[in-house]
Amino acid sequence: MIGRGRSVVVTGADGFIGSHLVEALVRDGWRAKAFVMYNSFNSWGWLDTCDKEVAGNFEVVAGDIRDPHGVREALRGADVVLHLAALIAIPFSYHSPHAYVETNVVGTLNVLQAARDLGISRVVCTSTSEVYGTAQFVPITEEHPLNAQSPYAATKIGADQMALSFHQAFGLPVAVLRPFNTYGPRQSARAVIPTIIGQIAAGSRMIKLGALHPTRDFTYVGDTARGFIQAASCDEAIGRVTNIGSGFEISIGDTVALIAETMGVEVTIEADQQRMRPVASEVERLFAGVDEARRLFAWNPEHFGREGFKSGIAKTAAWFQEPTNLAAYKVGQYNI
Repeated sequence: MIGRGRSVVVTGADGFIGSHLVEALVRDGWRAKAFVMYNSFNSWGWLDTCDKEVAGNFEVVAGDIRDPHGVREALRGADVVLHLAALIAIPFSYHSPHAYVETNVVGTLNVLQAARDLGISRVVCTSTSEVYGTAQFVPITEEHPLNAQSPYAATKIGADQMALSFHQAFGLPVAVLRPFNTYGPRQSARAVIPTIIGQIAAGSRMIKLGALHPTRDFTYVGDTARGFIQAASCDEAIGRVTNIGSGFEISIGDTVALIAETMGVEVTIEADQQRMRPVASEVERLFAGVDEARRLFAWNPEHFGREGFKSGIAKTAAWFQEPTNLAAYKVGQYNI
């Protein structure tokens, strides 16, 4: 069992889930190091605006997940690695698939090689429900066939299999965590919930969206962060893929209605062709089976079912409605 007080590196710590995870780790008593993408502005992404009680209580190192030397140096001295660094936008993967291979597959290989050489005690790699493609049965268990319907999903399957191969070939203590659609404060504008909330918060009542019929299992970011910590602390998760989700399935169209209700407005929807995935690439249904997570580390999300989803939406909407937060988003533009 690995737990609080240990040294942990979070890759992709400057991003949406990563920044929430660093905050959760600090509060839980871990010694956290945040690996952020190097940039000439010395920006730490969302960690620049992290909660005040967390600021100053974690180390930051800048680098590039594609650089094996930099990754190795960042991981040196760590007990645990939580690997979240990735390119995640599905539409951009149609445009630049090579970048996704370099970041998601080669970047994961760099983490695994460094962890093996440095004797890291635990590595948790981040997967995605997109690797399943449209559900062939529900709830989707870890035994569901893998079906990449986008270059993004293909690279995540490659990264997952690389991680599992390092466990089988070299005995590296790797766990693969597969969150279903995470949402919450700080999420990028390329995702559907910030797209809806952002347009409403900016004053629009005509919401531009892509397909409305697909269903998703949305998981609040605080629950996802806790799932990473639980997986990192669970010996039985080693060598396994584990789903985490909310246990609630809702269509995009119904999500719009729930958000509008929560924000106290009436909206209409305008179909925007540029937001549509290619027909064969649209994942029509995602609904998580989480029995394995319950069995392994007593997974029990705080935001579950319809009421839990409404609670998470209310928190997310409140965050986006803060003028300084909304100003960070170009809500009038389509973000791929």
